[in-house]
Amino acid sequence: MHGRGEEGAAVTENGTRRRRAFIGSFTAAGGPGVVMAAVHPHSGALSLLGSADGVPDPSYLALSPGGDTLYAVSETAEGAVAAYRVHGDRPELAGPPVPVGGSGPTHLSLHDGHVLTANYGSGSVTAVPLRADGTLASAPSGRLQHTGSGPHEKRQRGPHAHQVQPAPGGRWAVSVDLGTDSVRVCTLRQGTPALHREFALRPGSGPRHLAFHPDGRYAYVVNELTPTVTVCRWDGDSGSLQPLVETQVLPDVPAGDAYPSGIVVSPDGRHVWIATRGEDVLSAFAVEGEILRLIGTVPCGGDWPRALAESRGVLYAANERSGNVTWFTIDQTTGMPRYEGSVDVPAASCVVLD
Repeated sequence: MHGRGEEGAAVTENGTRRRRAFIGSFTAAGGPGVVMAAVHPHSGALSLLGSADGVPDPSYLALSPGGDTLYAVSETAEGAVAAYRVHGDRPELAGPPVPVGGSGPTHLSLHDGHVLTANYGSGSVTAVPLRADGTLASAPSGRLQHTGSGPHEKRQRGPHAHQVQPAPGGRWAVSVDLGTDSVRVCTLRQGTPALHREFALRPGSGPRHLAFHPDGRYAYVVNELTPTVTVCRWDGDSGSLQPLVETQVLPDVPAGDAYPSGIVVSPDGRHVWIATRGEDVLSAFAVEGEILRLIGTVPCGGDWPRALAESRGVLYAANERSGNVTWFTIDQTTGMPRYEGSVDVPAASCVVLD
């Protein structure tokens, strides 16, 4: 790993806790595992600190609310989840990885005292209980198997859960399934994910990830098989999702040439950013009621941007094939990102910040 961030970013200032970033990667493609970086308090630039490679393919990460424990999927055929302590400059495993009973987990989140994993290969969602100290229980408490398929001959022969996350308010969890063109709303019943309702999106769209608007009234679903984003109305009381408008992520780019991946909504709810692989760009949208208006695009600073994160007016992109994480300052008026810098992390797959 080679960094091109600013010197001194790892030092605390005025006795305050330093900000950190955590980067996942594919070890099977030469990645270093889970990487820790310091975040410069003013510029947001990253300086690499240390890494841990004890878990294969930790492609997606989630941080505990207190910031002392990091969770990672192991995106392998067997599928597992692992917990790390992150007190120093290098992540340290906090117990052995726990098999999730599903293949190829691609995403995880914290919900109601559990870690939830979205298992892409098997098309399921697994719940693993958390102990009081933040470590993982030795086995899952339950699993929800998705069913169904879609019209895409190669990608939608069966269910492929790609993301699972809590909805605003913490009552519901939502899982996004690329294989069935749908979003499922679930609850946890005695530690087992239970289906509340399933909501259909356009056949063949291939939904990948979802992000909620800060006001909790809208959800934005980025679609991988057709380069679009679907604006949905979200009702947290009834746990219902209503698709409203589907918008092109890029102008005049047909399906098969561009593959949207990460999506982020600004904290003030005025803008949405989406990364697209193939075209290797970041798209900026203005939120105008139920409409997303494309403002423009900028190069992602690498190849195959797999995930995005935003923190304090800085946007970060994990570029898998070029093996780097890039960052951009955001114009607070227009919402357009401006490239600022990069650090090298082979086979980078995601980035989260505390």
